[in-house]
Amino acid sequence: MNLEHHYATSIEWAGNRGTGTSAYKAYGRETVISAAGKESIDGSSDRVFHGNPERWNPEELLISALSECHLLSYLHVAATNGIVVTAYTDDATGTLVQTADGGGHISTVTLRPRVTISGGDAELALALHAEARKKCFIAASVNFPVLHEPEILVVPA
Repeated sequence: MNLEHHYATSIEWAGNRGTGTSAYKAYGRETVISAAGKESIDGSSDRVFHGNPERWNPEELLISALSECHLLSYLHVAATNGIVVTAYTDDATGTLVQTADGGGHISTVTLRPRVTISGGDAELALALHAEARKKCFIAASVNFPVLHEPEILVVPA
């Protein structure tokens, strides 16, 4: 079975301060990311690249996409294996390595899911993170390690 799913987003540069890109520090890095029927996301570059720290930057969005994808994959495998998840949080981090030529790449992302369960086996709940990792479309699409440091909390039903 080979299914394709297509996605569309739009991005608009919102950083023209009146003189466009006439100089490196003359323009803002603000963007607006949108998709039909959804709330817009205010984007920018990271502050170290002259961006607006109050807006989401691409690196944060990539880390968030990996974290959310793992969460959704985990909920799926938990439900199909009899694990009752009642809460899930993740404090994900990532590292960007800059190169001498001004480029760079994300070198690693670490997900730290904290999962609360009220039913099912805690050891199985922990092991299911490996299956969720394999099912995450975003993690399967990147060329850097996505590490996992999961924690399972058990509360009575």
